[in-house]
Amino acid sequence: MNPLDKNFRIPGDQILTLIPNMGGCYASDRITVDGAPVGYMYREQPDKDIDSGWRFFAGDESQEYADDPDNLAIYEVNTICNYDRAIIPFLDAPIGSAFGRVPGTDRFEPEELEGADDA
Repeated sequence: MNPLDKNFRIPGDQILTLIPNMGGCYASDRITVDGAPVGYMYREQPDKDIDSGWRFFAGDESQEYADDPDNLAIYEVNTICNYDRAIIPFLDAPIGSAFGRVPGTDRFEPEELEGADDA
C-alpha cells in the first residue's frame, strides 16, 4: 500500500515541531493510522545515515502484522512525538535500548531488547 493512501490520525499539516530533527524511524500503523499510543519502542543500529534507529509499536501487533511492510512506514521521529509525547524523554537513549509502557500511564520502563547481542 502506498503510504499516501493511508488515513493518518493526525493530518500532516497539524504536525508540530516538538524536538530537533534526529532523523527517521519506523512506526506501526497501529500508532499513526489507528491512533494507539506507543506501547513498545526500541533503538537498534541505524540502517542508513538518516535513520535514528528508533522503532515504535503499539505493542499489540502480531508477528504477522509486524512482518507485513504495508503496516509500517518511515517517519521523522518528531512525527511520532506528535502521536505520543510520552516518548520524548527517552529519545536520547543509546542503541540497544528498549522500553515498554506501563499500562494505563505515560511511564515507560526499560525492557530487554529481543535478539540483542551480549557481546
